[in-house]
Amino acid sequence: MATRQQNLPKAKPPSKHKTVKVSRDAIVTLLDKTLRTSEIPDSSVNGLQVEGVAEVTKVGLAVDASLEAYRLAEQEGCQMVVVHHGIIWDGIRRVTGTVYKHIEFLVKSGINLYASHLPLDMHPTLGNNILIAKALDLKNVQPFGVYKSSHIGFEGYLPKAESVKSISAKIEKAFGGPMSALPFGPQKIWRVAVVSGRGTASLPEAIEKKIDLFVTGEPIHENHHAALEGNINVIYGGHYHTEKPGVQAVGEFLNKKLGIETVFLDVPTLV
Repeated sequence: MATRQQNLPKAKPPSKHKTVKVSRDAIVTLLDKTLRTSEIPDSSVNGLQVEGVAEVTKVGLAVDASLEAYRLAEQEGCQMVVVHHGIIWDGIRRVTGTVYKHIEFLVKSGINLYASHLPLDMHPTLGNNILIAKALDLKNVQPFGVYKSSHIGFEGYLPKAESVKSISAKIEKAFGGPMSALPFGPQKIWRVAVVSGRGTASLPEAIEKKIDLFVTGEPIHENHHAALEGNINVIYGGHYHTEKPGVQAVGEFLNKKLGIETVFLDVPTLV
């Protein structure tokens, strides 16, 4: 007589990652040193902004500090979140409203919050701007975009002349997000400058240097006439999408250096 099989629960597949426990202080020290956190002037208070538990087994990476990102981090089992846009700018004035809600959630959940703004924009290997430059295969890359006495972007030359349309397609494929452009410069583009996020303040520098194409994240109204009169092409890749690559690279860096598990917390914005 055939025996009836019991409906036993399926065993969970083994984890792809071996659990590695690293101290919070070791992660902070590594990031501070690698990103030169204390050396770069910034309105963001970069580094560890909110202290959580002392031991970390998983790090979440996000563009923006937000309640949604923290909730995802908690669901993923993260004890630390590393963001590009933190919650402390020019110091804390009041712990009320949104700031209170953020700190309350982080403290109750024990999640550490680490922020890196300009240091991550300008980093020569992990930074948003160098990674965009690499996605475009720029050659002879040099610093570009003076801000707070530092260069935060990069400029370089394409291996072959391209159009605004083809470059937009490359950026969209690499980082996602809807593209928009001001096609007011040369049809054959050789020289490109990149400043991610809200990098429009560097447009006059790009015009002065006779750059063919300026790539940034977020558009502003005044750019239209400035670009038209300056005979320059501009591509907007979205503030969020042009600033994903840096935190994603930090996650890969931490995994490689410390063996700790990392996860990208994708919380896109409409900008």
